[in-house]
Amino acid sequence: MFSPSLPAAAGRPAPPGTRPRPPLFRALGHAEPPEAVEIGGATFRLLEILKHDSWAATAIYTSATGKALCKFNRRQPILAIPMAWLGQRLAARERHFHARLDGVVGIPAHLGPVSVDGVELPNAFSREFIEGHVLDRHQRVDDDFFPRFAALLAAVHARDVAHVDLHKRENVLVDLSGRPWLIDFQISFSLPTGPLHAAPLRSLLQILQQCDDYHLLKHHLHHRPDQAGLEAEEIDRRRPWWIRLHRRFAVPFRTLRRRLLVGLRIRGRSGQVSTEVFPEVAHRHRAA
Repeated sequence: MFSPSLPAAAGRPAPPGTRPRPPLFRALGHAEPPEAVEIGGATFRLLEILKHDSWAATAIYTSATGKALCKFNRRQPILAIPMAWLGQRLAARERHFHARLDGVVGIPAHLGPVSVDGVELPNAFSREFIEGHVLDRHQRVDDDFFPRFAALLAAVHARDVAHVDLHKRENVLVDLSGRPWLIDFQISFSLPTGPLHAAPLRSLLQILQQCDDYHLLKHHLHHRPDQAGLEAEEIDRRRPWWIRLHRRFAVPFRTLRRRLLVGLRIRGRSGQVSTEVFPEVAHRHRAA
């Protein structure tokens, strides 16, 4: 069902001292996303692979009617431990959040099940492809961008959802009209829709939504300091205590992970994503 391995660097020279990711560190092992898939009764053909890391392989597909983005979550075992269940779970989570946020302006529409040769792939997720680019670190957005972004995030929160991963610019898209889109809900959180609206879950949701608001404010200050109305010191004072606590654990873990990837020669000495042989598309311009 999946394509044989394609050249990992897609025509790019490998950074000195690095090598392609071994199968253990690729969601599909030796394989690549399939050359063709069926979505909603239409055939889509592979156009470009955006990334292939330990968690998922993500690619753009095209048909006679438009483009789709497909994410193929992990199915490669870790040593002898089966991991197909994890890929299926991750795909189900994204489908859940896109269904929950259906109709919210700025959330790409879910396109339906992904099949290959008539067989549905339980580890795959599809959504509409948004023409544009990820929010670049040095980009100055227009005057309406952050008011629209704030309205988008408020609409997400109104559906009892917290994005949770908003600190990553890669999860914010800027379309060709300069409007914001929010993607990647794999680690998001939502309240159950049934009778389980217990106070502790509501409190947890509020904490996570406050984290979303804080990271939106940080992006606003970075990209449009003339609009934000706050200095960096004031934002630091507003940083919730649970973000400080999270960083006490997350930063050492991220450092250890980078050292492991450098030691395995998957990344260059800096440990940055851009130093991989085939980096995520959002980081490729840094390695060009």
